[in-house]
This record gives sequence, C-alpha cells and structure tokens, in this order.
Amino acid sequence: MLYIKYLVFIISLFFFQASNLFAEKIVYLNIEKIMKTSKAGESIIKKINETNDENLKKFKKIEENLKNDEQDLITKKNILSEEEFKKKFDLLKKKINDYKVLRQNSIQDITSKRRNASSEFFKKINPILGKYAKDNNISFILQKKNIIMGKTELDITDDILKIIDKEVSKIKFE
Repeated sequence: MLYIKYLVFIISLFFFQASNLFAEKIVYLNIEKIMKTSKAGESIIKKINETNDENLKKFKKIEENLKNDEQDLITKKNILSEEEFKKKFDLLKKKINDYKVLRQNSIQDITSKRRNASSEFFKKINPILGKYAKDNNISFILQKKNIIMGKTELDITDDILKIIDKEVSKIKFE
C-alpha cells in the first residue's frame, strides 16, 4: 500500500513538472510609462507641447484682435451708416469663421502628427519587443492596461525601457 502511494506521488509529480515545462510564459508591459519616460517618448511629448503652446499663443492673439474689432464695430455702430455697418459686420463674421477653420485645421494637424509619431515609435519598439521575447523565451507580451492583476515579477516595463533608451533616442515629429 505504501509502495502504491509513493508511485502515485512520483507520477503526479512528474506530470506536474511536465505541465510546467510546456506552460506559456506571459508578461506585461506598461506602454504609457514607456511613452512618457523613454527618451524618444519624452521628445515626442515635448515637441507636441511646444507646438500646442505656440498655437495657443497665436490663437489667443487672434482672439484678442477679433474682440477688439468687435468692440470697435460696436462703438462705431451709431456713427456708421447701416450699409457700411453691415459690410464691416459681415467682414468680422468672415474673420471669425476663418479663425474657427484655422483653429480646427491646427488641431487636426497636431492630432495627425501625434498619431504619426506614436506609430513611428511603436514601429521602432516592436522589433525590440520581439527580440526581447525571443531571448527570454516569452510567448505573450500584454499591455498593462488590459491586466486586472498580475505578479510584479511579470512586469518587464523597466527592462524594455532601458533597452529602448539605448536603441531609440529620437522619433521625428513633423
């Protein structure tokens, strides 16, 4: 009877070890952290912020000019003839519409540039992730935002961040 218990124990231990050998290795990665803290990601974010700041200054100045034109038109309302007032009002209205179009185009342009830079960033890190997965016998790399809970030992963000900082220093932002 004791012999059968040992035999069952050894066989179950063998199957447990065999199942562990064939288990898939799954890790996760915090893409947002890499984008924000890597040298290439920081350069993208810095350029986006600079472009946004320039645009905000430019649009604020245009808004001030439009408000001044509006105030000027309001003060001259009683002085100007109705026809002349209407012409100036229509001109102001056109300037406002042009401003809105310019602002919308600027927003779309920045969004497009951000998307292109992010795409370029991910094109550059995909081979790095592939090589890391191959070298470390990893079957799956998941995004951290899709993980509810996981062991911190499975987080490879810091390792990948070091590799990316060595291999990818800058991403063009145009």
